[in-house]
Amino acid sequence: MPLIANSNLPTFKRLGEDWVTILTEDRASHQAIRELHIGLLNLMPDAALEATERQFFRLVGRSNQIAQFYMHPFTLPSIERGKGTKDHISRYYKSFEEIKSHGLDALIITGAAVEQANLSEEPFYEHLKEVIDWSYDFVTSTICSCLTTHAVMEFRYNKKRQPIGEKCWGVFPHEVIMRHHPLLKGINTRFNVPHSRYNEISLQQFADSGVEVLVKSDIGAHMGVSDDLFRIVFFQGHPEYDSISLLKEYKREIAAFLNNKRPDYPVFPDNYLSEQSRAILREYKSKLLSAEFSLSEFPEELIAKTLDNTWRDATGALISNWIGCVYQVTHEDVKLPFMDGVNPEDPLGIK
Repeated sequence: MPLIANSNLPTFKRLGEDWVTILTEDRASHQAIRELHIGLLNLMPDAALEATERQFFRLVGRSNQIAQFYMHPFTLPSIERGKGTKDHISRYYKSFEEIKSHGLDALIITGAAVEQANLSEEPFYEHLKEVIDWSYDFVTSTICSCLTTHAVMEFRYNKKRQPIGEKCWGVFPHEVIMRHHPLLKGINTRFNVPHSRYNEISLQQFADSGVEVLVKSDIGAHMGVSDDLFRIVFFQGHPEYDSISLLKEYKREIAAFLNNKRPDYPVFPDNYLSEQSRAILREYKSKLLSAEFSLSEFPEELIAKTLDNTWRDATGALISNWIGCVYQVTHEDVKLPFMDGVNPEDPLGIK
C-alpha cells in the first residue's frame, strides 16, 4: 500500500524520486477504501480449467493482506466443453453479459489451447475481441496471458504471431529493462519465468506497435504494456504456473506420443529438472518404450519432490504491484475505469 506524505519530511520527496509510491494527503482523501472486483476470463481447456482458476486466484489472494477481492470467473460460450466442465461453469461462472452489467476494476485473461494455424479462425476469436474492446473502455487494467497476448496483438495491433519451430518450454532467466515502471517496483532486476509455446510476438513487433517491453530474455519478450503503460499488460510466458505445471505438461506430451498425436518422444523442459530427475525419467522412458512400464507408472510424485520454484516471488510481487496500481487509480464506481483527474492516456502519470 502507498505511503501518505502527511508532513514535509524530505524523505517523502527522496522516496518518490526512487519510484516509491507516495500519495499526497489530498489524493489519499479522495480514494475510497473499498473492495476490488477482479474478473478472470478462463479460456483454458477442460483439463486445465480448474487448475488455472486456482493459480490466478492464489496470486491475487496472496498479493495484499489488507484489501478485499471479489473474483468473478467467466468464459466464452464458443469454447467447446464436456458435460462436467459445463456443469462447473453453469454453477460457478458468470456470463459476459453479467460481467458487463456489474463492472470490474481489473481483468485477467488466461491463455488457451488452439487448433487452427490462424488465430482468427478459432471459434472464440471474435468473442475475445469483444471482451478486450469492452475492457479497454471500462476496466482499469487487463492482464493478457500467453495465447491471449498473441490474439490481442493480432486484432488490436495487426501483428501476427510468428512460429518459432521447436517448442519453447522450460524456465528461463529474464531481465527487467524498464526498471522504474511501478509494476516492477521492488522486484529483482533478473528473475525466472516459465514458458510453453510454439509461437511468439517478437521484440520488433512489440516495438512497432508502440507496446513498451518491460521484461525480456534470450528467448524474446516476456512482459509489455500498452502505449499508455498500464491499461493492457501482456505476458508471453506463464508466471502463474505452479512448480509442477511443466511436469504435468511433460506427462501429457508423453501421452500424446503414445496415442500417435505427436511423432516423437518429448524432450525435457529447459532449466527445470535436476540431473537426478532427468536420469529417473530417462530410465522411465526406456522401460515405457520396452513395454515394461505404462503411463500410469510415470514417477510424478517422486519428481515433484525435487522441483524448485524460481519464479513465485517475482510473480507475487508483480501481481501485488498491479493490484496496487489499479487501487490507486480506479474509480469508486466499479463501472468506471478511472477516478476523476486520472489521464486515461497516462493512468500512472509516468510518461
